[in-house]
Amino acid sequence: MFVRTTEVQADPSKIDDGIRVVRDEIFPAVSAMDGCVGMSLLVNRDSGRCIATTAWQSKEATSASADKVVSLRSRAEQSLGSSGSEVHQWEVAVVHRDHAAPEGACARLTWLSGDPGTADRAIDTYKMAVLPRLEEMDGFCSASLMIDREAGRVVGTVVFDSARSMDATANDARALRERVADELGARVEQVDEMEMVFAHLHVPEMA
Repeated sequence: MFVRTTEVQADPSKIDDGIRVVRDEIFPAVSAMDGCVGMSLLVNRDSGRCIATTAWQSKEATSASADKVVSLRSRAEQSLGSSGSEVHQWEVAVVHRDHAAPEGACARLTWLSGDPGTADRAIDTYKMAVLPRLEEMDGFCSASLMIDREAGRVVGTVVFDSARSMDATANDARALRERVADELGARVEQVDEMEMVFAHLHVPEMA
């Protein structure tokens, strides 16, 4: 299973317009493509950062859709008041759900980079050390880990019932990611907390 993420720096005043375009135009068009298994959209209304994620059954399906989504990406960028985007492709390594994300759910994303040779170790560490801790946090909905083996990068996403639940875990989450980064010899590139405004990813459990 693979995903493509598109990161857009939007005009905060146009985020609601962009959400409508993604929901009403982009999502139906992408969902009709062979091998697509869903889409989600995360936004940070303060910074204007938006991340759209599409999931695909295989690497081949992801590649086959690359040219087809170019015009859709341009449409989304335009609606969000952005002149460009960053596109990344990831392998889905871990997916675990406790329950479906309700309206108002939020997500904390953590990007780490390190030695490409430690990808499998990072997956094992996430499954054995990170997931059990996340499951203990109040308001936990789901967690996933995506990896770019060639670049030596991973991104973990943890979804909570609400912004309040997510905020309450800030200290525990900080300590956990610092410990994991130290154990893996990795660097924490970035952490972002975002609103989950659109969630239709149908990636099966992989834990």
